[in-house]
Amino acid sequence: MSVDAQERQEAQAGGGFQLPAWFDWRRDIIFIGFVVIFLIFAILLGDQGFMSSQNLLNIARQSAIIMVIAVGMTFVIANAEIDLSVGSIAGLTSVSTAMAIAAFGLVPGILAGLVTGAIVGAVNGALVAYVRIPSFLVTLAMMGVAAGFAQWITSSAPIPIIDDTFTGLFGSGNIGPIPGLVVWSLLAVAVGAVALNRTRFGRKVLATGSNRTAAEYSGINTRAIKFRVMMISAMAASLAGMLYAGRLQSGRFQWGDGDELTAIAAVILGGTALAGGRGSIVRTMFGALLMGLINNGLILAGLDSSQQQIIRGIIIVLAVALARGR
Repeated sequence: MSVDAQERQEAQAGGGFQLPAWFDWRRDIIFIGFVVIFLIFAILLGDQGFMSSQNLLNIARQSAIIMVIAVGMTFVIANAEIDLSVGSIAGLTSVSTAMAIAAFGLVPGILAGLVTGAIVGAVNGALVAYVRIPSFLVTLAMMGVAAGFAQWITSSAPIPIIDDTFTGLFGSGNIGPIPGLVVWSLLAVAVGAVALNRTRFGRKVLATGSNRTAAEYSGINTRAIKFRVMMISAMAASLAGMLYAGRLQSGRFQWGDGDELTAIAAVILGGTALAGGRGSIVRTMFGALLMGLINNGLILAGLDSSQQQIIRGIIIVLAVALARGR
């Protein structure tokens, strides 16, 4: 019997308060944390415009690109792997897209961005799945290779994008009152949630992450699954790179720098197990929103960057600690 089930049984026997059967506070800690932190900021920062519609849209917009990366990262971590190269892939994609648009136009530019993600993802996937090099080492090396290559081909200079169609489609435009970035992130969440929780592929991802040996005995090609999740992560990072390029109207090797750590934090806050076998795209979405909420609130509170890092780290550690034990 689980700890939570035992607590419910004891509460019922003693006539105390009983949690609903569908509610697991450890599993749902991301929702509780999001609501609590939102209310705290709303009370403390109401005079600074925290609750204004413009600021709430800013939180959604600032969380959107991380959310896209985190969707791909959820597949990787649920498969008991890790991908440290996503931030560099985003930067390299923004550069390759900007250069291709400048030289050949809109469609070749988009294709160049997608091909960049596909190539890097295939290399990562092949090394992890078939050469069996640990994903930590493969993607750590790729993080440096992709960032260095992007910096080298641009001589460290930004590559401007003057194609209004591209910038409007990838990041700068709106669909009615909704920022295009938010639409892209919601689309990524919807596709990822269906793929992970409603398809045979998603079940194979979770089974491989839970117990690779058992999955192989059940007939699952675990090498192919690992290859595909590394591809998914790279393609999500590639889309994020194009969103950076569209939003900031340029390609630059720095875009995406550090996003791998933020995305991993969002996934873990969302309850995906680092050991694999369990994952939720919807909870990852709230993890990304929580990261954006914390960043926005701390900025409005007037804290400097060092103070923001300290408080952000404490909140993340507390949330993860509370979620442990399931």
